[in-house]
Amino acid sequence: MMICDRLKLNPVLLKGVAVGAIGGLLFGFDTAVIAGTTRGLARAFHLSPQALGLTVSVALWGTVAGSLGAGYAGQSLGSKRALRVMALLYVVSATGCALAWNWPALMVFRFIGGLGIGGSSVLGPVYMTELAPAKWRGRLVGLFQINVVLGVLLAYLSNFLIASIDSGPSQWRFALGIACVPALTFFFLLLNIPESARWLIAQNRRAEALAVLQSMGTRNSASEVGQIYASLGAEKMQSSERLFQRKYAFPIFLAVSMGAFNQLSGINAILYYLNDIFAAGGYGGVSSGLQAVAVGLMNLIATAVAITVIDKVGRKKLLLVGSIGMVVSLSSIAAVMSHKMPQHLLFPLLTAYTFSFAMSQGAVIWVFISEVFPTLVRSKGQSLGTSAHWIMNAFIAGVFPTIAARSNAYPFIFFAAMMGVQFLVVLTVYPETKQLTLEQLQKQLENSCQKISRREFK
Repeated sequence: MMICDRLKLNPVLLKGVAVGAIGGLLFGFDTAVIAGTTRGLARAFHLSPQALGLTVSVALWGTVAGSLGAGYAGQSLGSKRALRVMALLYVVSATGCALAWNWPALMVFRFIGGLGIGGSSVLGPVYMTELAPAKWRGRLVGLFQINVVLGVLLAYLSNFLIASIDSGPSQWRFALGIACVPALTFFFLLLNIPESARWLIAQNRRAEALAVLQSMGTRNSASEVGQIYASLGAEKMQSSERLFQRKYAFPIFLAVSMGAFNQLSGINAILYYLNDIFAAGGYGGVSSGLQAVAVGLMNLIATAVAITVIDKVGRKKLLLVGSIGMVVSLSSIAAVMSHKMPQHLLFPLLTAYTFSFAMSQGAVIWVFISEVFPTLVRSKGQSLGTSAHWIMNAFIAGVFPTIAARSNAYPFIFFAAMMGVQFLVVLTVYPETKQLTLEQLQKQLENSCQKISRREFK
């Protein structure tokens, strides 16, 4: 992105990136808050393990739908206005879940919340990527993931505080309804951030794009507008460009596999059922809530550390090291759950697993997926990769209670094996993307596609 190389990190730029990243906080809060309500929901609605899995995963199927539609919404409305729609969906969901009069109503409102999560998980990183300078892109877009894990931590802390108050059978209503507060905050903050200059130019709104570039400290805004027009000219001639073409095969593989591996690590299933996992390890209700807060805090600290080094160490190295750490920690957790190791090791092992994930997949996924597609299909590609992430998430979260009911060790054995596969795929196939402009990266990926095609032809 030529525009970004000439930008300085001025207040307007930082504000836009920071507000876009708050979508990640809602993403993390709304996905993790369910961990403190699973037992209350099971009692209130007399849910079997299968029904509980469906209750958790229905929001994720909404997320799949939201992520698939987000690319179109972002291109037609612009990321700023589309994110405001997502914020309203969060508000409706939180209010509806808190007031749910029966199980079907709860399912409907959780699905609506999923639409907001899916949309913001696509639109937030895309918006931030188009604002961020190349040399800072990993760290600035990484703020989205920082906010995701901050949201997870706040959800666990909220669950712990509500459980400490002992609000009785209605505890789950308070836990789910409190999400209205950050959702409304996000909506109002979105009223005062700039729209992407690239999107404005794509809509032939030259004067507005020029004003945005000037506000962000571009040295020669008029020249930059001309350069963006030139770079988008070919794209406008091909407005119906399809994503599923041979020339995009390699970026598609990278995005889909990254999204799938992120969930095959088990991270979201573990976060959703963390209180239940601790309960299986012998912790009481409030105690398990406190341990969940500690795990969430480790998640936040490790992610913050990873974001500071992602543009120096690189995406690929972080993924490789994290894969090894997750294989070891997940295998050990499986041993604890099968009573081959002492149960008091469960907390430190879950903490070590969270650290390994946050330092690798957690910090890399949204940066990597937003980088691997050219501008022409970036929103579509981001939607595809994010959809792969959420489809795998919904499936794993849905079956986790049923499989764990057979043996608490089985899910962790599977997750450990998948992280072994991830290590091999990253080592042999994934490119390094650090400190490349989006145009340079696009050229590198095109060369990789051509090499693969030549090998297939031979």
